[in-house]
Amino acid sequence: MANADSIIAIYDDYYAGDKVHAKREIASVQSVDHVKEFVQGEIFDTILDIGGGEGAVLDKLNKRGFGKTLAAVEISSSGIEAINSRKIPNLESVLHFDGYHIPHPDKSFDLGLAIHVVEHVEHERMFLREAARVCKKLYIEVPLEHTRDLSKAIRMSGPYGHINFYTTQTFENLLKTSGLKVERLKAFGQSLPYEQYLAGRSKGWLKYQIRTGLLKVAPKTAMRSMAYMAGALCSTS
Repeated sequence: MANADSIIAIYDDYYAGDKVHAKREIASVQSVDHVKEFVQGEIFDTILDIGGGEGAVLDKLNKRGFGKTLAAVEISSSGIEAINSRKIPNLESVLHFDGYHIPHPDKSFDLGLAIHVVEHVEHERMFLREAARVCKKLYIEVPLEHTRDLSKAIRMSGPYGHINFYTTQTFENLLKTSGLKVERLKAFGQSLPYEQYLAGRSKGWLKYQIRTGLLKVAPKTAMRSMAYMAGALCSTS
């Protein structure tokens, strides 16, 4: 799974049918919540979802009135079909890309989103520099899976195409060494609905309380012990 062709093969039919629909819908709500938190009221007229999946994030952006025009690029044929089937009113284009070459001119978007994409990318800096070429700002979100039990993370996430594993420090270093200026970076846990979707109502509630509580009182211990996520808003000039 350590090359682009194999990642494309994993995801080519990944979004066909309903097998990931419920999970993606719940995850997209928390992702758009994170975007709104990070931009702190800043207005972006044009938004590009880089690795748009099956369009759940785009759909939530449209419903919340975030951005005047939306666009997406996606490597997966099933993802492109799923995005188009949503008929999102202000979605102007959905284009195929190979993961490294985005078919848009320089700085043609006010904001680019790369939400849970970079952990799949073989050449991370090449991807981020290309995203920076076409977007004035970027919001990037990754899982923080480089814990004490990294072998477990690799074992569990590998089948889903995760080939890069991050801490907050390695994530920030990646952004800076890709030529990005980090404006805001923050670690956070999964939302309560997402935890309950994965683990059930009672167990999910307990996991949510433990994960979020430990992150507040002992963040270093928390992130060494459990998986979290991190988001970053970056300028690209």
